[in-house]
Amino acid sequence: MTHNSDARPGRTLAAVAVVQFMVSLDLSVVNVGLPRIAVGLGFSAMGLTWVIHAYALTFGGLLLLGGKAADRYGRRRVLLLGLGVFGLASLAGGFAQVPGHLVAARAVQGIGAAAVAPAALALLTTMFPTGRARVRAFGVWSAMNAAGGALGVLTGGLLTEYAGWRWVMFVNVPMAVCALALTWRGVAADPPAAPGGRPDVLGALLATAGMTLLVFGVVRTDRYAWTSPVTVTTLAVAAALLAAFVYVEQTTGRAPLIRLGLFANRSVAGANAYNLLVGAAMASAFYFVSLYLQRVLGTGPALTGVMFVPFALGVVGGSVLAVKLGYRLAPRTLLVAGGLLTATGFAWFGLVSPDGAFATDILGPSIVASVGFGLCLGPVVSTATAGVAPHETGTASGLLNSSRQIGASLGLAALGTVANNRTGPATTPEALNDGYALGLAVSAALLLVAVLIALTVLRRTSPCVAPASSGPVRRQSQSGQPVPAPRLVDEGAGGHEGDHGTVDQ
Repeated sequence: MTHNSDARPGRTLAAVAVVQFMVSLDLSVVNVGLPRIAVGLGFSAMGLTWVIHAYALTFGGLLLLGGKAADRYGRRRVLLLGLGVFGLASLAGGFAQVPGHLVAARAVQGIGAAAVAPAALALLTTMFPTGRARVRAFGVWSAMNAAGGALGVLTGGLLTEYAGWRWVMFVNVPMAVCALALTWRGVAADPPAAPGGRPDVLGALLATAGMTLLVFGVVRTDRYAWTSPVTVTTLAVAAALLAAFVYVEQTTGRAPLIRLGLFANRSVAGANAYNLLVGAAMASAFYFVSLYLQRVLGTGPALTGVMFVPFALGVVGGSVLAVKLGYRLAPRTLLVAGGLLTATGFAWFGLVSPDGAFATDILGPSIVASVGFGLCLGPVVSTATAGVAPHETGTASGLLNSSRQIGASLGLAALGTVANNRTGPATTPEALNDGYALGLAVSAALLLVAVLIALTVLRRTSPCVAPASSGPVRRQSQSGQPVPAPRLVDEGAGGHEGDHGTVDQ
């Protein structure tokens, strides 16, 4: 891709890092404040999950449209628009008076984030297409993602306890303003990468409506059995809407949200399946651990935020470690190792008890799971955009973010229902503990499935870049003769010759 002559990689990386920090901070800030939000606005136990669902569904459902719009109209322009929408929605959410107001504000926040995330990631992908700079850039992106989570849980706890839960929404406003200013001054205007027709709005609406109904049907199983007419009808309509989305994408005369042939690239398909399961497990674990600390152990929001800091800092450490190991180990190796570590941490979380304590039930599994998660972040992004043509980088970035958010919503809906069924109508610490422990154990199982996907779907690849910086590094074949350093091209089905992906060993 040809960059604007005014493009400066350092400024672009700084802008993208701040944007990712803001999005990550928003999610963790809200998580810690959920119990106080429930009391303040009168949410029911399952209704409270819609504070997460409303954001995740519009975010995940519209990310492909956001990615396509970024490719069509320019990444900088879409990024600025998304930041404005995100900031205004955060302001409105802080003034919510009833549950519906907050859920609506969270949904609009998701719309803004759906524009922001793929545009920012596409800027990063095109500005740093290959080599050591790419590994380093995605390492910075991953670290800022984790740093946002670290400060988010701490800030959210402090704000909720000492300023009121509304400030977990208000805090996003100055963040959005700062991100707007940095993007305006630091990111050069970019010409549209894909000059095709208008993005497929119908496809986006069908996907979002289908996913919303699917989650709604799963969440409502606490009132209506899986075999009841209400549940069966809801899920059937959801399936029909999603089938209509696939049909529209195959037959639309406009630019489809996603070229379905993109999934023939094993890197894209495998990384997104992996990411969906990680999103499901991670969102559910954050939700259950936060409620366990506050409703079972009786910890206040501020102290809960402090207790989450080791987890978030562990993600930062894992992300830094992934950068160092990324020069020597293949992305698939890091995904497998990170997934196994995270699964181990979640299984350990599943042993929580009603009379537990931070030192015995939270600290150890937090460190193990967080380092594992940090190892996954950068490699899954790099893998998901491997072998993708430059004009589809926005779409691929949107798809990756979409899989994480849709996984988060589906996972929380399913695991929240499982935990609620285990708990039943009882609200004693013992009953709540049983439900949360089961949800955390199932989260660990989801990570094991993700590891299996990495082993069976993703190709065995070379490291992203060799550790030496003095020129192309040669390695020896079994015969002892030197062979050229590996080309970073996915030569599997769906790969594009000359794009920056991976190559089989």
